[in-house]
Amino acid sequence: MQQMTPQMMGYDRAITVFSPDGRLFQVHYAQEAVRRGATVMGLKSKDGIAMIVDKRISTKLLEAESIEKIFKIDDHIGAVASGLVADGRALVDKARVEAQVNHITYGEPISIEILAKKISDHIQTFTQYGGVRPYGSALLIAGIDETGQRLFETDPSGALYEYKAVSIGANRNTVMEMLENRFNTGMSLDEVILLGIEALYKSMESKGEMPTIEIGVIDAATRKFRKLSEAEVKDYVERAGVTKPGAEPAKRSSEE
Repeated sequence: MQQMTPQMMGYDRAITVFSPDGRLFQVHYAQEAVRRGATVMGLKSKDGIAMIVDKRISTKLLEAESIEKIFKIDDHIGAVASGLVADGRALVDKARVEAQVNHITYGEPISIEILAKKISDHIQTFTQYGGVRPYGSALLIAGIDETGQRLFETDPSGALYEYKAVSIGANRNTVMEMLENRFNTGMSLDEVILLGIEALYKSMESKGEMPTIEIGVIDAATRKFRKLSEAEVKDYVERAGVTKPGAEPAKRSSEE
């Protein structure tokens, strides 16, 4: 990031004031929190959507089940967060409320695109007013509705993007390079899960560690979101051929 002069420090402390070169520094810092967060990805396939995350276990004494980074928003929608876990959880709660309000108001499930736009609009307001700070978390919001399979990425600035396959968090560039080379929309759900696990392992390989993986899927036939069980995840890891016995968990902040 650009070195700040004493004259620029005032812009650094006020999220509602642009610096002379057009920056909102606090938004850039929030985006950096996401870049340092857990590696997560979403991948569409011909028969469903998969969401995969490295849960970042900081110690062997931690109960892995207590760390939740993939969330059910509605029956047909799931989300995965990277960055500050608490901020991600607050955005998930907001998304759940919006989904239920739509059920009560219109008597039908919310569209994935509408939900993603509502969350992005909410995030954007926290870059605009004094007395608040931007969310230090980004979400991948995935679901299947009458328009088909949808996969959106929110950004701490309030920007919204739709992808066929995407990764956010630490090691994003490594994962995206592999997805760009090997992903195609004709792959099955099993194939994209195996590709995602392989990409996640490759991104962590240089650190000598084996990620603890959580996987959520939305099946195109049922349009239902569910998390895979520990046994199912273990089976996929073994099939991907990336098991690395004896790897020690990395020492990382529990905030990421």
